[in-house]
Amino acid sequence: MKKYLITGLLIWIPLSLTVMLLAWTVNTLDGWILPWLPQHLRPQTILGFHIPGLGAALGIFILFATGVIGANVLGQRVVRSWESLLARIPVVKSLYYSIKQVSDTLFADNGKAFSKALLVQFPRKDAWTIAFLTGTPSGDIVQRLGGDYVSVYVPTTPNPTSGYFLMLPAADVIELDMSVDEALKYIISMGVVAPPTREPETSILLFE
Repeated sequence: MKKYLITGLLIWIPLSLTVMLLAWTVNTLDGWILPWLPQHLRPQTILGFHIPGLGAALGIFILFATGVIGANVLGQRVVRSWESLLARIPVVKSLYYSIKQVSDTLFADNGKAFSKALLVQFPRKDAWTIAFLTGTPSGDIVQRLGGDYVSVYVPTTPNPTSGYFLMLPAADVIELDMSVDEALKYIISMGVVAPPTREPETSILLFE
């Protein structure tokens, strides 16, 4: 009986949490986007009832349309004009460009941010954990550190959105033969969901 109960839990828990997360996302987007629609264009006015997920669909459409417009020459001019306007507002300028720099680094096609899963010693020697490559130190930091260093992010578990930023010698960092998605699953599950076994290879130090 215990075996069957545990089997039932293993089936229903992931399914229930997935449905709850999707429902929360849809309801949140509906609550953010639908209030911006004019009253006469809302589903309640036209059809007489609410359409779940309409806000999410509109949000995806807005993102896609913004990307299409921003990818052409005219759209880029509009974006530059908008950014030049924001650059004249003291507080907004600092906040906007800080966020923009982080987002450009994270989502750049040719960037190194979160491109590799690494094995590092943290928080002490001989205690190992998984980290993600975020780049290399630059500016005055490089001159003061000396040698070859890499920037890494060490996430916490089970919440990987918080963590620690470290600059480590490249010789102390080991690149793992696993994808970033596999490493995230391993971290979130606290080591329960292990990545698939691959053919053993000789560990190679990053940037050796």
